[in-house]
Amino acid sequence: MGTDTNPFNSLQEQIDEAAVYLDVGDDVIERLKHPERVLETNLTIERDDGELERFKAFRSQFNGDRGPYKGGIRYHPGVTRDEVKALSGWMVYKCATVGIPYGGGKGGIVIDPDEYSETELERLTRAFATELRPLIGEDRDIPAPDVNTGQREMNWIKDTYETLENTTAPGVITGKAIDSGGSEGRVEATGRSTVIAAREAFDYLGEDVSDATVAVQGYGNAGWIAAKLVAEMGATVVAASDSSGGVYAEDGLDPVAVKDHKRETGSVVGFEGADEEITNEDVLTLDVDLLIPAALENAIDEELAHDVKADVISEAANGPITPNGDAVLAEKDVYVIPDILANAGGVTVSYFEWVQNRQRFHWSEERVNDELETIIVDAFDALTDTYEENDLASFRTAAYVVAIQRVADAYEQAGSFP
Repeated sequence: MGTDTNPFNSLQEQIDEAAVYLDVGDDVIERLKHPERVLETNLTIERDDGELERFKAFRSQFNGDRGPYKGGIRYHPGVTRDEVKALSGWMVYKCATVGIPYGGGKGGIVIDPDEYSETELERLTRAFATELRPLIGEDRDIPAPDVNTGQREMNWIKDTYETLENTTAPGVITGKAIDSGGSEGRVEATGRSTVIAAREAFDYLGEDVSDATVAVQGYGNAGWIAAKLVAEMGATVVAASDSSGGVYAEDGLDPVAVKDHKRETGSVVGFEGADEEITNEDVLTLDVDLLIPAALENAIDEELAHDVKADVISEAANGPITPNGDAVLAEKDVYVIPDILANAGGVTVSYFEWVQNRQRFHWSEERVNDELETIIVDAFDALTDTYEENDLASFRTAAYVVAIQRVADAYEQAGSFP
């Protein structure tokens, strides 16, 4: 893995770039570039045929200066220790960017969940929850869904934890189903913040998102919700893709119909309302006003960045642009709304879910969406103020300047222990 593709190196480079603009000591910055602890564990479960199988799993707790660790758990064959460390770091700065009182964590199991039955995945999830039990808790570390996990897995983790602790603790995990203590608005939250941030960026640039053409790379939960919501604002979604390929329609796709097709067939490819089928790379380099990368890390590297034609990119995925790719886009005056703001809707509504769990009280979807709107808009305004005051090269650097300062302030206010 080169520097340009190792996500942990990417995170550290982003922190270094922002640190230049901060009056924070190098010793504090060094502390903020490494996780406080990483659990590496081996989970062994019995397959349905009676055979045993071992899985490697991780949980990184990056920084807890601003509150309990917070972050998702992903099931993916590409999970690595460095990826989990990087994602947990991005969570620290994501929470700080939007001003919610959490640190950052992240977990993952090295597995392709498509190759296992539901009962096998349940055994594996409960095995992981058992390993995590000493580390997690409503005031310690609060996991959530991520790639290839959702309400089902969160409900299993909650049940395992509550059973072993002999208690009721719905706030130990977020992203649960409504009847298990979940929040209204949680499923749409990541896509919603991606689009709110994009709308604010267009407004900042003197444009209107309702006039925009949009391409969405990655048609999972965040991608398709973003497509639906931006279309509801009046924008034209001309392209969508998933891991199998993409579809394009000059006059626009119906995001819901594309999602229905994907649900029926397993892919957006073959959607009848499209003019043509295109590759994932084509989607990233289309001449559109707004590009929404909503798949995995490192989708846009230095080489591909030269071919990007979008005016604004709103990062629904975590780390979809490498640092070298970022530098190219900055030179081309492409406005990138960084993941730590654009996709922060997920963790923000997770925070609302946690607050509701702690209060044993339930908010309406309207309240959730109103509160989310306020937080994302305020965070965008703080970002653009910092961007202008420091004459920065990118919105991403501005977001890190805001976030690192907030984490460093919390650390210095607490003082050193021991």
